[in-house]
Amino acid sequence: MAAAVSTVVRRVEELGDLAQAHIQQLSEAAGEDDHFLIRASAALEKLKLLCGEEKECSNPSNLLELYTQAILDMTYFEENKLVDEDFPEDSSSQKVKELISFLSEPEILVKENNMHPKLCDLLGDELLECLSWRRGALLYMYCHSLTKRREWLLKKSSLLKKYLVDGINYLLQMLNYRCPIQLNEGVSFQDLDTAKLLSAGIFSDIHLLAMMYSGEMCYWGLKHCVDQQPENREMDTGVSGASCMTHKESLDFREVGEKILKKYVSVCEGPLKEQEWNTTNAKQILNFFQQSCK
Repeated sequence: MAAAVSTVVRRVEELGDLAQAHIQQLSEAAGEDDHFLIRASAALEKLKLLCGEEKECSNPSNLLELYTQAILDMTYFEENKLVDEDFPEDSSSQKVKELISFLSEPEILVKENNMHPKLCDLLGDELLECLSWRRGALLYMYCHSLTKRREWLLKKSSLLKKYLVDGINYLLQMLNYRCPIQLNEGVSFQDLDTAKLLSAGIFSDIHLLAMMYSGEMCYWGLKHCVDQQPENREMDTGVSGASCMTHKESLDFREVGEKILKKYVSVCEGPLKEQEWNTTNAKQILNFFQQSCK
């Protein structure tokens, strides 16, 4: 175990140095200080100090958390730039791939070194959810931009399908990290609506957004990739990043989209009715799914 810890510490230190160099390049290109880059750099400086201590005494969980927080801040800066520029056609594909790679490193690092059979025991549910959410949301925003480019769609709908499937899987992965709270006599809630949300696996607004994003991406898949056959996918760590899912599975855009949007509408018009979450788009997409069956 000590050898494994030492290996992880060295690898995290190497990755931290690479990220720090990347942040330096981003700061110089921006020409001004940015809050997220400053915070990411500070986390990596702290990481460097901790890695300089006795390797065997280092806590890999603390080091991974620092590195992950830095990556989340660094990539957030770059994502905002992509969104502001509406994902430039000549460079966005490579940049999105690069960001997905950065956001996948913490999971890959844990898996490669067999640090623990459960990722959540080392990284924690919230960080794992955040990593999956950020990858899924990034691909959602990128695909949203691509669906507005008619000429690109005519030539590269198969590439759009790949982005959609990857993005949907990241969002579904995010929604499945934490198990729904089982309501029974041993669990008491003062707020019945909160209890209903937790029993449905809804722990935050981000979980609701992930459901809506997944459903919308399924709609784009059915609308723009209709001529392609459903594919069996094996989630890997080579191109699209790390995933907890290793089995082959077929992603049916209509089936997945209907299931998750029906749940979204049910939650929004049930326990969250007073919060006035908009369900108009979700209902329109559900109607599209129904019409496409006929």
